Amino acid sequence: MTSPISAVAALSPDTAEAVRKLARQSPDSADTPPLSEQALLRLTAGPPVRHLVYEQETVLLGYAQLDPSDQACAVELVATDPLVASELLDAAGRLVDPRLLRLWAHGRNSVAAQAAAQSGWQPVRTLLQLRRSLTDLDLPQPQLSEGISIRAFRPGADDEAWLAVNARAFASHPEQGRWGPADLADRLAAPWFDPAGFLLAVRGEQLLGYHWTKVHTDTAEPMGEVYVLGVDPAAQGLKLGKALLVAGLRHLRERELGAVLLYVEADNSTARSLYEGLGFTVFARDIQFAAG
Repeated sequence: MTSPISAVAALSPDTAEAVRKLARQSPDSADTPPLSEQALLRLTAGPPVRHLVYEQETVLLGYAQLDPSDQACAVELVATDPLVASELLDAAGRLVDPRLLRLWAHGRNSVAAQAAAQSGWQPVRTLLQLRRSLTDLDLPQPQLSEGISIRAFRPGADDEAWLAVNARAFASHPEQGRWGPADLADRLAAPWFDPAGFLLAVRGEQLLGYHWTKVHTDTAEPMGEVYVLGVDPAAQGLKLGKALLVAGLRHLRERELGAVLLYVEADNSTARSLYEGLGFTVFARDIQFAAG
């Protein structure tokens, strides 16, 4: 019997669109999409990214993406039901040593989480989605040390400096710290990108930190996001984290947005303290699983 799962070097534009449609139809997709932004950006990427497509009678029932790094292989998937998801996981384990696989399950009703539980996989990492209303949030003008100012990102002029600071700020982060020129270019070209919402803290021409905001228009009501907030380790002690956070939230509120979301590692107590101090609370959890 022919397997419904095929491994392909890269998805065709039509198959990529079918995957996006399947993702949009998933439970809770507006709040917790089954595929991350990074996975969606890499739908048509070639090696080292690998793609598994589950089709029956030309109907797409599931898709899995494998993204290897130095020490592991991240897996994200979308499927019509947990059985399809489990078969995609089994197929991934035939392509890559199962001990290296790390499966992301986004949200409470994720079929990926159900498949992981049925296969005996264990949670190894948790990413929290926090949310906060903007309408009742007191946001005074951020206080900055002498000589420091906040300005908008300049595409083309600030790319290299930003990539360097981002790499240092997230040196221990398995995804964010790996961003290169192509990752940045993909996002600068995205329909949602707005340089006015990409705020840089600078001293002269020296970049010290940044708060990149995002506006979601695919939710029930337009919503802001603390997309990436980072401070150069060399600038620690200048209290730039809170100043940049407040500056970005003020920008989002000026856009007349009623709420804001962000993602933070569950074990990042420093960042959680900053956000929770401004009233952010847990809305959803993304869990990464490893084979048991």
